[in-house]
Amino acid sequence: MPHGRKLAVIGLGYVGLPVAVAFGREGTRVIGFDIDSARIAELKAGRDRTCEVEPHDLARSNLVLTSDPGELNSADFFIVTVPTPIDQARRPDLTALLRASSTVGKALKKGDIVVYESTVYPGATEEDCLPVLEQVSGLVAGRDFTVGYSPERINPGDKAHRFETITKVVAGQDARTLDIVAAVYGSVVRAGLHKAPSIKVAEAAKVIENAQRDLNIAFMNELSAIFHQLGIDTSDVLSAAGTKWNFLNFTPGLVGGHCIGVDPYYLTYRAQKAGYHPDVILAGRRINDSIGVRVARECLRRLLKGGAAAPRVTVLGLTFKENVVDIRNSQVFDIVRELQSFGVSVEVNDPLADSAVALKEYGLTLASEPQPADAVVLAVPHDIYRKSGWPLIVRLLKNGRGLVMDVKGALDPLKKPADIEVWRL
Repeated sequence: MPHGRKLAVIGLGYVGLPVAVAFGREGTRVIGFDIDSARIAELKAGRDRTCEVEPHDLARSNLVLTSDPGELNSADFFIVTVPTPIDQARRPDLTALLRASSTVGKALKKGDIVVYESTVYPGATEEDCLPVLEQVSGLVAGRDFTVGYSPERINPGDKAHRFETITKVVAGQDARTLDIVAAVYGSVVRAGLHKAPSIKVAEAAKVIENAQRDLNIAFMNELSAIFHQLGIDTSDVLSAAGTKWNFLNFTPGLVGGHCIGVDPYYLTYRAQKAGYHPDVILAGRRINDSIGVRVARECLRRLLKGGAAAPRVTVLGLTFKENVVDIRNSQVFDIVRELQSFGVSVEVNDPLADSAVALKEYGLTLASEPQPADAVVLAVPHDIYRKSGWPLIVRLLKNGRGLVMDVKGALDPLKKPADIEVWRL
């Protein structure tokens, strides 16, 4: 059913672009705004650096791509999808969100609606963003314009669960706004909608989704440490336990990226501000933040035990998870940095990561053809690595023998060559 709203999406990253394209593909004219003019230029040329949207989908969507904030004046329904990272002290950094609010505020008119999709702590939309909208626009929220919240659920690299096929949580400042927000999203989301009773509830629902995953993975990582001490293979234990119908299917691993490794800190910040110390959530964060160092030290311990002098290590994968190009908050860098701190020579290979971004963000020069090494750390099991399998690993090791740190257990242990030692979480 037509919703009759004029849409603008602010922020065209891995969240905003699929949202804009989904609406534009249905024939709705959508203003796609991003402050990065280079990003706008590449999208106009039909290329998405995040690899979330195919060129043909870009081409057939009714998008007006721009970095000119003046273009936003023709919209009356704004969807804000900018990043919400943490700072060096692991506190929420709302800089981009508040700047986006200011940009929208300059285009705001009576009757407009602003919906936030960025992950925040409960209360941020109404307590932090709304005052900026009012101040810049000179309008009064609830009387002249209203706000809503609909948390993003985009899973980077996941081609099955897309914007249109994931149940959408929606919330509004009042009942009328909620109905309009539901009508707009309902025009493209096929999986159905869940109307939250308040914006704070919707904000809280989003932030605990990733906190829950973080805690479950932390439990697996702690089990991995315990089972290694007991001489038991973690994967074998999980396979056995997984035969019970209600056992949750989580595995140990590196927890990076912009969601699971970041969002829990938004909740813990708000909890502490309210006077509650969230012991369990912070304990999970501590465990997961330590895994990169644990992998590196175990690698070094085994190399020294094996008598390697001036060891060389090749690390496969730098992105925060398999089959994505995003290297933000990648824990692989923790492995590299820890190895280098002990004088180990490290080369990193990742065919999906952008070399210029890797150099800028981490000071790493990616190696397209790494030199033979004493150990290979398969940190991110991209499909290209999985398909290459053991022949690739053998080729990267000196004389086809040495140590392999198969972090996520991606290699078939039954096909392991005789002269290779394998460790996995």
